[in-house]
Amino acid sequence: MNDNAERRATRLVAIALGITTLAALALAVVYLLGGQTQLEGILIAIALGGLGYAFVVIARRLLPQGPFTEERKPLESSPEDVNAFARDFEAVYDPRPEDQHAEEAIARRKLLARMLGAAAGALGLAALFPIASLGPRPGNSLFVTKWRRGSRVVNEQGKPVKVDDLEVGGVITVFPHGNVGAADSQTLLIRISERDVTTRPGRETWAPEGYVAYSKVCTHAGCPVGLYQQSIERLLCPCHQSTFEVANGATPVFGPATRSLPQLPLMVDRQGFLRSQSDYDQPIGPGFWDRDR
Repeated sequence: MNDNAERRATRLVAIALGITTLAALALAVVYLLGGQTQLEGILIAIALGGLGYAFVVIARRLLPQGPFTEERKPLESSPEDVNAFARDFEAVYDPRPEDQHAEEAIARRKLLARMLGAAAGALGLAALFPIASLGPRPGNSLFVTKWRRGSRVVNEQGKPVKVDDLEVGGVITVFPHGNVGAADSQTLLIRISERDVTTRPGRETWAPEGYVAYSKVCTHAGCPVGLYQQSIERLLCPCHQSTFEVANGATPVFGPATRSLPQLPLMVDRQGFLRSQSDYDQPIGPGFWDRDR
């Protein structure tokens, strides 16, 4: 390739990489200003298109065009060659006019390297901003719900539930007062007896007057558990047919769920309204929670 052709190719590559850099920086600015989907898509296309064009020009016009073949010969040097190399290596370089072309070629290579670095850096910077779309770190929020000690139990209309509202076999969906509709706090309230019930050792006071309360979020895939079979006192998840024994701490007895539904400890206040003693005894939801924290 002659010198003029190489200069033109270098100029094209530099322009393409400059466009990539500007488009990537513009993409970052647009995202910081609130984002605009169509404009972001156009800027990404321009940035990647410029980068791709630059690579094509480099490959077709600036890199040696093969194929090249050369016979392998013994790589041996005579003592005269070794001495000549040593003299040349130790000599001070004195540029001559005929070396100007080589110097210009090296300078062009450095320019392209800098432009490529700028383009890559701008694209990398723009790629970092969407990480903010993931939102804040959840912290401990996935391990707790809206239920608190003393939270009044209300139905889906926000009406407080009294101890005599349900007959044995009755079931309704309830929430903590002030948080009707909260997905993490939806709870199945079931009356399985008229007397206090102990679903497991250590839960002697959790089910007063036969009221038991379990998270409505299935521990298999998070579907709502809403089907109660009164005759056998079992809860059924309609998504994958996981089945839980209500009187035995909602232990799974069928289906893919391997973890019991978390139980909400209840109490009855002086006015006869149901309240929670605390939050659930364990985090709600699928079996992820069985892993070590």
